[in-house]
Amino acid sequence: MDNVEIEKSRLFITVEIIEYIPNSVVIKTILKKTTGNISVMSFDSGEGLTEKTSPFDTFVQIIEGQADIVISGESNVLLTGQSIVIPAHALNLIKPNGRFKMISTIIKSGYE
Repeated sequence: MDNVEIEKSRLFITVEIIEYIPNSVVIKTILKKTTGNISVMSFDSGEGLTEKTSPFDTFVQIIEGQADIVISGESNVLLTGQSIVIPAHALNLIKPNGRFKMISTIIKSGYE
């Protein structure tokens, strides 16, 4: 996992700043602050994230491929360009439908 932010004031193409690694989930941090963070992630075929909950809302956008985002037992198949907000405290699971890349934005403020 790369916890170093990308260089500020420099143009980049989000889908190109992260590569696929066989049998892996790769995470690259875009911004990391006490109030939240933005990460880009790549998932190889068959790789996903375990079922979990977060104390914060999480915005997910698929930037390449497709994935099944399961929120509180409800399946949502997202295609390139589509987004969803995973509510705070909702049980969720991210499952691949082949290789895919996504942006994850977690907002921590407003929960004080």
